[in-house]
Amino acid sequence: MSAPPAPAADADPDGEKPAIEVQGLTKRFGDKTVVDGFDMTVPRGTIYGFLGPNGSGKTTTIRMMCGLLTADGGTGRCLGFDIRSQTREIKERVGYMTQRFSLYEDLSIRENLDFMGRMYRLDRRRERVSQALEDLGLAGRSGQLAGALSGGWKQRLALAACLLNQPMLLLLDEPTAGVDPKARRDFWDEIRRLADNGVTVLVSTHYMDEAVQCDAIAYIAYGRKLIEGPTADVPRRVGLTTWRVEGPGLAMLAQALQGAPGVEQVARFGSALHVSGTDAATLDATAETRSASGPQRWTRQEAGLEEVFIHLMGGARDNFAAASADVDGS
Repeated sequence: MSAPPAPAADADPDGEKPAIEVQGLTKRFGDKTVVDGFDMTVPRGTIYGFLGPNGSGKTTTIRMMCGLLTADGGTGRCLGFDIRSQTREIKERVGYMTQRFSLYEDLSIRENLDFMGRMYRLDRRRERVSQALEDLGLAGRSGQLAGALSGGWKQRLALAACLLNQPMLLLLDEPTAGVDPKARRDFWDEIRRLADNGVTVLVSTHYMDEAVQCDAIAYIAYGRKLIEGPTADVPRRVGLTTWRVEGPGLAMLAQALQGAPGVEQVARFGSALHVSGTDAATLDATAETRSASGPQRWTRQEAGLEEVFIHLMGGARDNFAAASADVDGS
């Protein structure tokens, strides 16, 4: 993978400042505040996960960060440039991959990339297109029409288009929606290689198996940040204790556990229940009592990101509930 271009002189040439640093970002559509006083710092060279349910404000926030949408309030810098007054400089250095395939389906893979190279007004355009085809494993399919590609191959093409201008920052908005597990795994291998080459990646997702691949994560719900930090630290900071329950009669047990001492949430994970709460001592006592009297097997385990996500969403206030339409679409 070719290295990203050197930044302009006024864009933090030593790479010491964060790739993204925003404070108080706010955006309103009509009488709805879809992003409300949002702060976030994304260190350079990291993969930063941006988690939240559909309609939580992720897409709107990303667009404000890269200068595609003007904030109604707040300040920030992206790659050292002001997100309000230096949007052109930001766009020249950022690759933005939307959640919907937006290239031309009646053009071939190579034709799409060549067209994007012309739009970027790139020098060495043909060389860069050929390099992108090789880097993303598309060279053998370069003559195939984009419209005939599977979801995974369309994803690769979209990523190749984002990389043509050798960006220092990649903004990926739900990039693996609608693709199979192997394609998702291959995509994340590419993202890790890019990060290893110094590219900063901000990726929005609601797949927990993708979130664990991020160096740090932030949870957002209904326009507000709930928590952020290194991925491994987030469950501990929330203070959630979890017991895994396996055996017969789980449906009846789930109902019986509602409102039990120490039990704040009960979630089904395949053939097991995950029973969680923030009062460890009380929950442990309930688990031990149930384990001694019931046919199920109870095992204490570390809370994962998915349990944390469910817990945080349970306490979030949906201030969009009365909206007639999802204005954000994220």
